[in-house]
Amino acid sequence: QVQLVESGGGLVQAGGSLRLSCAVSRTSYRIDVMGWYRQAPGKQRELVAVITSGGSTDYADSVKGRFTISRDNAKNTVNLTMNSLKPEDTAIYYCKAVLVVVTWKYDYWGQGTQVTVSS
Repeated sequence: QVQLVESGGGLVQAGGSLRLSCAVSRTSYRIDVMGWYRQAPGKQRELVAVITSGGSTDYADSVKGRFTISRDNAKNTVNLTMNSLKPEDTAIYYCKAVLVVVTWKYDYWGQGTQVTVSS
């Protein structure tokens, strides 16, 4: 059973920084895109940042210039460095990995980690 384990969430003051990490385990399949999503109370889950196996990245407009996504393909990990945090960044952050099995792609999600930014 593929497992995604996130870590690094917590409480931080506005303007502060946090680094989220996600490790994918129990798989020998190739990992395609990895990414971070978030869901605030009463809102839909939204994309924060994604990164391909080749290192191409894409970010939500709201986090561009503040957040940086990176990955280590050898370790099956993806990180999200968050700087200049704002109260509106408060949400549960979820890691996602797309695994490739022959010609099919499957989405796997982590359990989520809470990020709270106080004003």
